[in-house]
Amino acid sequence: MKILLIHASISGCGFESFSKGDPTESSWINHGLCSISAYAKKNGFIPELIDLRLLRNWADFKLAIQLKKPDVVGLSMMSVDYNPVMKCAKIIKQCNKNTKIIVGGPHPTIVPEDMRGNQDIDYIITGEGEISFTKLLQGIKEGLQTEKIIPGIKPVLDELPFIDRELYSGHEMPILPELPQPFMTLIAGRGCMYNCSFCQPAERKLFGDQVRRRSADNIIEELKELRVKYGFKSLMIHDDCITEDVNWVERFCFLYAKEGFKAPFVCQSRADLICRNENLIEKMKEAGLYMFIIGFESGNQRILNFLRKGTTVEQNYKAAQICRKYGIKIWANYMMGMPTETKQEVQDTLKMIKEISPDHCSPAFFTPHPGSDLYEYCQKHDLSLIKSHDEYRRNPHGAKIKGVDYKFLNDALIHSLQISKKDHLLKSLLRNKTVIFLKNRIKGTKAGKEIIKGLKKMVYHEK
Repeated sequence: MKILLIHASISGCGFESFSKGDPTESSWINHGLCSISAYAKKNGFIPELIDLRLLRNWADFKLAIQLKKPDVVGLSMMSVDYNPVMKCAKIIKQCNKNTKIIVGGPHPTIVPEDMRGNQDIDYIITGEGEISFTKLLQGIKEGLQTEKIIPGIKPVLDELPFIDRELYSGHEMPILPELPQPFMTLIAGRGCMYNCSFCQPAERKLFGDQVRRRSADNIIEELKELRVKYGFKSLMIHDDCITEDVNWVERFCFLYAKEGFKAPFVCQSRADLICRNENLIEKMKEAGLYMFIIGFESGNQRILNFLRKGTTVEQNYKAAQICRKYGIKIWANYMMGMPTETKQEVQDTLKMIKEISPDHCSPAFFTPHPGSDLYEYCQKHDLSLIKSHDEYRRNPHGAKIKGVDYKFLNDALIHSLQISKKDHLLKSLLRNKTVIFLKNRIKGTKAGKEIIKGLKKMVYHEK
């Protein structure tokens, strides 16, 4: 049986984008597809991959399908991937109506009704897909009938094979250009224990109420294998908040040093956890921590409370101070344009960014994502301006909700970049996720022209 997996996440980067622009979109692997492939291979199936980022256009994709003649195709999608995934499914069925198409991932789990009635989709797997996908493959092979929507089965994470990185044809590019290559990303756990209104309960629908994490020993075994295979020089741990488990991080740092790993690593954390666990932060730095990605979100306490962030403005400032104390670089995530947010509250965020002076800024205009409580809030109050799944992007562009002065936010965006750490300004402007997004994807829009004009004025002193 010919099995094909498709990397269809091109709504932001487009065709012919591999290793061009934002590395997180243009070169990083899809861990879900890689894990599904590894589990399927363990059970005797041999999936292949089509990565749309390597193709020129949809005609190329159709030709690839005609050449490979798959019996089963698997696609994973977030909400923003809906349109390219549906286009893939339509083309596949045009080539061979008997090809079975399986979709899974966050969006099918959270909004299965979006594709339940779509005749091009044969099966929808909700939740975690490794076991259910492989069982479905066996059922298709044996000609068995099953329901269209199939609940995922939660695996014991340490019992899963290491992900199939060979599925992809190229190395991942570092999140920062100064990090040495080869660069790898890995996922240690699934789920998040926090309750931010811009995210939950979507993640609990995906992974359950409890955070499940591979053991630190299991992660180290994978890293030892990656060292032999690829000689990796830097890495990123994808987990939403790895530092929530102090014992796990201490064990990881101990083993990382014991096994002789020197590669710098990047991970995500929260301001409150950094403040409460300074000793742990010091140990992480000694082990190789290069940078924290921190969701500061806002410099106003009312907004932090509205977002159910569970942090304080004071913790945001203190966390940045601790990072500076130990020489840990700061990647600042923050949002503007939340429902009910005033212009003065946006100014509070600009003040925070100025004082924190992060090494890399990643601002976003609030986007109501399906499955989140804030999405429901926007639906209830008729606030959403999103007309297409392509607009479900965490980006500083375009009108997302009603009642927001986006001209003011564009000016605030420029100002937030301008007041960031001066000796990193040009690097941030040219290389960080936000500006790569601006340069590559909104340069033809009115808002994009205004923002880029402001950036050029800052860097080149253009009038």
